[in-house]
Amino acid sequence: MTNRLIGLTGGIATGKTTVANYLANVYSLPILDADIYARDAVSLGSPILDAIAQRYGKKILLPDGSLNRSQLGEIIFSHPAERQWLDSIIHPYVRDRFLKAVAESSTSTIVLVIPLLFEAQMTNLVTEIWVVICSESQQLQRLIERNQLTPEQAKARINSQLSLAEKAARADVLLDNSSTLAKLLKQVDTAVIRNS
Repeated sequence: MTNRLIGLTGGIATGKTTVANYLANVYSLPILDADIYARDAVSLGSPILDAIAQRYGKKILLPDGSLNRSQLGEIIFSHPAERQWLDSIIHPYVRDRFLKAVAESSTSTIVLVIPLLFEAQMTNLVTEIWVVICSESQQLQRLIERNQLTPEQAKARINSQLSLAEKAARADVLLDNSSTLAKLLKQVDTAVIRNS
């Protein structure tokens, strides 16, 4: 029976994937990832992809009929109302996938990676909240480098989420990723053992 559901969150480009991979590789913990479920939600032929194409027209699709993610990103990160509309159809799908996966699991601890844990009101899915943070300048730089974005595009994506300070204030475990990888992973080790 699962009794420990770790909600792993943080800002975009703060290091959630690094922490999740470490928990999977070192502690063999199952990782459920909201981003993977969200990608499934808009897969080829899905009703959600059809709804997106109806709203924005064929320009939102690539030649093979799949979603043009960068085109959608340009729309939702510059129009908050459009992002809310998209979230309103994707978040319930993601929530259902989490509930099903947790119900089917027989492990005692599961990690749920949910970048929008607070924004999507999914905190009731987890028993503890881990927030990965770094400095705002590091976050901006990492996002620009990782996603090949302009500073303006990166800022729009960061500003679309709750601030790191707000997320940190609601954390059960705070993981500071503003120093070295070794220091980050040491904090993860402490959190795994302390709360188990």
